[in-house]
Amino acid sequence: MPLKTVGTIAIPHAAGSAFDHGAFDAKSRRVFIAHTARDCVEVIDHDTGKHIATLPGFPGAAGAVADDGQILVTNRGSASVALLDAISLKTRAVFQTGGRPNGAVMVARSALALAACIGEDGETPTLQSFDLNSQRQVSIELPGRPRWCVTDAAAERVFLCIREPSMVLVARLPDLSAVTQWKIPSSGAHGLDIDHSSDRLYAACDDSTLVELSSISGDVTNVWPIAGPPDVTFFNPATGLVHVAIGEPGLVETIDPRTGHATRTMTGAGAHTTVLVPPDRLYVISPAHGGILVLSEN
Repeated sequence: MPLKTVGTIAIPHAAGSAFDHGAFDAKSRRVFIAHTARDCVEVIDHDTGKHIATLPGFPGAAGAVADDGQILVTNRGSASVALLDAISLKTRAVFQTGGRPNGAVMVARSALALAACIGEDGETPTLQSFDLNSQRQVSIELPGRPRWCVTDAAAERVFLCIREPSMVLVARLPDLSAVTQWKIPSSGAHGLDIDHSSDRLYAACDDSTLVELSSISGDVTNVWPIAGPPDVTFFNPATGLVHVAIGEPGLVETIDPRTGHATRTMTGAGAHTTVLVPPDRLYVISPAHGGILVLSEN
């Protein structure tokens, strides 16, 4: 069955605006959303279901990731990443990056941040790591435009979608060594998430497919059709379901990898980004709804 709509949460100036990746921080119980068009980060209190803050000063905010009370925001408009405290909502540090940082990873226990940078015109795309204690930086060149990235459970490897040539690039952390390229049979690798318990990656691709592959070997184990070119992709470890946001016509495709069963939940035109809040909520950031459409798996 499709996901159930359980409510909406208004965000100021959201109607007709543009958003990108968001994240739920379990420590603060807050959701942080990159409001790209307004150069800010929106903050939602999940337990009360209310918008509580608009944080300015994040030029072209493109991605937000969370870990243990720390939020990392990629700022495409200023070639930087910002480290934000989820409780105080204060910016703790800003690091300069390559042009147009996009995908990001935050590993609080290792004091490690990663940013995948598209690059400005003529600039080679890069993947960069930042030691948040020593401020040491490592950078490697990428073979194509980076999309989203995740790490394995031990945070020993990072997996990064590259649009063309379509692949998942793998590098060892923290030094970005031992780079491997896992080419996939679908074009335009984009949204990415990981099932740590079964060592499976889920890459949603621009040719309207969802690819499942081993995070150990890179072997492709399944390919499913989806309703259109995707963006944000989440795996829910509580239920085993994969949710793929598709901005046009505006829906969430939900696939159960154990059976291949798929359902589609209509959302709104341009609603291409989501936030998973365990165990069973999916926040769909929808300009047509003036904020967030809250969906439930149950």
